[in-house]
Amino acid sequence: MSPVSPAASDTTPARIGSLLRALRVRRRQSQLALAMDTGVSQRHLSCLETGKAQPSQPMLLALLDALGVPLAERNQALMAAGFAPRYPRSDWSAQGLAPVREALHRLLVAHEPAPAMLLDAQWNLLEINAAVPALMRLIGFSPPAAEGSEPLNLLDLLLGPQGLKPWLVDAPRIAQAVRRRAGAEAPFNPALAHRLQALPEETRHRSGQPSAEPSPPDSPVLLLQLRSQAGVLSFISATTTLGSPLDVTLDSLRIDHLLPADSTTRTALERALT
Repeated sequence: MSPVSPAASDTTPARIGSLLRALRVRRRQSQLALAMDTGVSQRHLSCLETGKAQPSQPMLLALLDALGVPLAERNQALMAAGFAPRYPRSDWSAQGLAPVREALHRLLVAHEPAPAMLLDAQWNLLEINAAVPALMRLIGFSPPAAEGSEPLNLLDLLLGPQGLKPWLVDAPRIAQAVRRRAGAEAPFNPALAHRLQALPEETRHRSGQPSAEPSPPDSPVLLLQLRSQAGVLSFISATTTLGSPLDVTLDSLRIDHLLPADSTTRTALERALT
């Protein structure tokens, strides 16, 4: 799959006090906990959030760092406070990102026969390994054709009407988990929020009757299970991100891995790749 530039998630700068409070609440941190983490008094932090005081740039960066705020949102917060944005946003195809693209490509290949996908902030598929189309062949699913230059989107595939729902065991439960994960990313990502809102809601039992197919077996993690010609294929989902990105584009990237949860699934994928 050819590289696609990760989509931007810019928003109109908000007043810094309300933005700081929203970021803290989203991280479920109290004023006291954040104050202790940064060495700022709780009273001063309260004044910052209510607009009675303005943070210096070093103080603001310390607060954003303590909250683990993504780089795109750090730029928004800096602009809301009257400072210049600090972190660049490179085009995904830029020459300067070539070493990162190569490293991530090798990581995708190294995970075969486990399917792995490189995603941007909007859940667009930038690159996939050979195990992903092999899995699609196993279950008999043909992804819908992308419109124009639009890349395939994992949210659309998991939640959309032309996606994987007919092949998913306990699709409502998977949809709930996916919506929860995307919903946590959406408050400061308007493009993702719009896409998520446009996707149809899933109800567990439209008829009010129990599901005809049992839910995934008891497991310490939620299993993604797909019906296939080789039987039910079971996967554990895992995510990889870059450890210390200094660019907004790189900060938004992640690799989603589907790790085979049993020998049947791994053997089916190995055979599909030969």
